[in-house]
Parts: sequence; C-alpha cells; structure tokens
Amino acid sequence: MTFQLRDIDLTADKQAALSFIMGSQRYEHEVEPNRRLDPAVADEYFAELVEELAQKQGRAFVAERQGEVIGWGVLVVEEAPLFVTEEERTYAYITELYVNEEARGLGVGQALIAACEDEARRRGLRQIMIGALSANSRTMDIYGRAGYRPYTAELRKYL
Repeated sequence: MTFQLRDIDLTADKQAALSFIMGSQRYEHEVEPNRRLDPAVADEYFAELVEELAQKQGRAFVAERQGEVIGWGVLVVEEAPLFVTEEERTYAYITELYVNEEARGLGVGQALIAACEDEARRRGLRQIMIGALSANSRTMDIYGRAGYRPYTAELRKYL
C-alpha cells in the first residue's frame, strides 16, 4: 500500500496528532515509566507543540494512506549554545516522529525523516538532530539506519 506525505492541518488532523502523542507516550512508557499516560497529556502537549511550531519556524508533516493519517514528523529550528561554532549553531530538530503500529514497516517513518531532512536542507541548515531514549533500542536502531549517530548523552541519577 502506498502513502502520501503532506503538511499537517492543525485543525483537521488534530485527533490524529493527539493519538500519535498518546501512542508515543505509551511506547516510551515501556522503557521509561516516567511518561505520563493520563488523557490530558495529549491535549496539553498538542497546545505546546502548536506554539513551538509558530515560535521555532516549525513544520509538521503527516503521512496519509487511503484518507487515514497514519504518522507524523515534526521539525523545528533550534539554536545551540554560544560555545558551538556559529556555522553549526542553528540546526533542525525532529521533535516528533510516530507511525501507527499497523503502518510500521512500510517506510513511513523513513519517508517522514527524509521530508524533515529535505526541509532542513531547503532552509540552508547544515545539520539535523533527533532524540531518543537510550533504553529504546528499537528506535535507536531505526534512527541509526537513517544515518543518525550519537552526539551527546545525558546521564541521570535518582536521589
């Protein structure tokens, strides 16, 4: 089955976006129990994401198959701290990437990543980043196959 990518319609695609947020929360909760699973989290995060898209020159893509939205990729422009060289300070960041379970394995995620990368290139950015929980080996493998390599690591200690 084929699918198409298009820009998100923040009104018409809101319910799909909310389901992607909850899907991500449930998926990540398996490896990181601090992820919220209450119903309010999707609405709260969606509102925050809409604001971030506006403030950080963002663009969100959705994948659609037979009239159903089956995944999304969200890109924003970030600024690194001053200790990063000027030519690499401004970069693209994929804040969200999710594909419905029944559509996984069809190349949807890779196509969404490619769309975000193309948008970053169109803007003249030299690098793009994406985050993943280090314990999420499946996601780390998918991103690695797309050419992403570890850049930094955050370490945590519970007190």
